[in-house]
Amino acid sequence: MSQQSPSARAPIRAPIRVRVRLPARLRLRVRALARHPAAPPLGAVTAATAAATYLWGTDPHGPGGLLPRCPFHWATGLLCPFCGGTRLAYDLLHGDFAAAPHDNAALLAATPVLAFVFGRWLVAGLRGRRYAPRLDSRGTAAVLAVAVAWAVVRNVA
Repeated sequence: MSQQSPSARAPIRAPIRVRVRLPARLRLRVRALARHPAAPPLGAVTAATAAATYLWGTDPHGPGGLLPRCPFHWATGLLCPFCGGTRLAYDLLHGDFAAAPHDNAALLAATPVLAFVFGRWLVAGLRGRRYAPRLDSRGTAAVLAVAVAWAVVRNVA
């Protein structure tokens, strides 16, 4: 008995595409909502809530779960400036404020600034305005210098 190749046995079929046509009024309303300045920050709030909900039940301090490893740490064995951010978020969610600085002290120190910028973005969006914080070249250089210094301190100490 001769064996057939898999391609000879079953024809390859293209996937079926289903296109749903929304009524014109609804289509315009969905487009307008997607363009509203509040859509990106509200989407970020939704994503952060979903991530926090998953993180609540998954302990990143031990193995297991679907939490990804840091690609920089995996490839080099060194800690990047953000390594420990997931563990930090887990500790803060569970109220373990004593363990949080051990995970990533620099990110913990930056949390109020990040929360302030996010809050301004959300409030501006809800008021119908766009908010785009900008750093000049000095600010960008300062943030990068702090990140590099933190990475060096973490890996040397």
